[in-house]
Amino acid sequence: MTNREYIKKIKVSDHILLKEIELLDAEDIFKTIDNQRPYLGKWLPFVEVSVHVENTEFFIKKMLEDTHDNYVFVIHYDGVFAGLIGFKDSDKQNKRTELGYWLSEEYQKKNIITQCVQTLCEFAFDELEMNRVQIRCAVGNLPSKKIPQKLGFVLEGIERDGEKLTGGIFTDLEVYSKLKND
Repeated sequence: MTNREYIKKIKVSDHILLKEIELLDAEDIFKTIDNQRPYLGKWLPFVEVSVHVENTEFFIKKMLEDTHDNYVFVIHYDGVFAGLIGFKDSDKQNKRTELGYWLSEEYQKKNIITQCVQTLCEFAFDELEMNRVQIRCAVGNLPSKKIPQKLGFVLEGIERDGEKLTGGIFTDLEVYSKLKND
């Protein structure tokens, strides 16, 4: 169903499996968003406009049409949907990409995203032949920015008013990067 030859799966640990997103994942993703709007909506602008499962299906279809190494993976923890992680704005010519992620509230503080980011950095450097992986986190989103900090990413600076959050409020973003040679 994707433009790739098969659905990519990456085993992160005995508990964590990344599976390339499919249209069949829409219901799990939407239910999680819908049940956790206050929690997820604080930092994720798409929550406000994800009001029907069709919105999630549209997002997935757009991801499946993308052929520029912008892989998006569902995170399964012990076989249950836990969140999403993926590459965006990949630039093959300049060998750089950005990682974005979100995790259901009940799966927080289990080291899941840290392990997934580490695994996908290796994937980006080794399989996608990237030289740079970037992560941008809202200045106030302490749990999210702990991930690149733990994994040795370098804080490059602040992108002022870099993202518009729910309610039309802009937030500054901390920009972190890791190079293949780091």
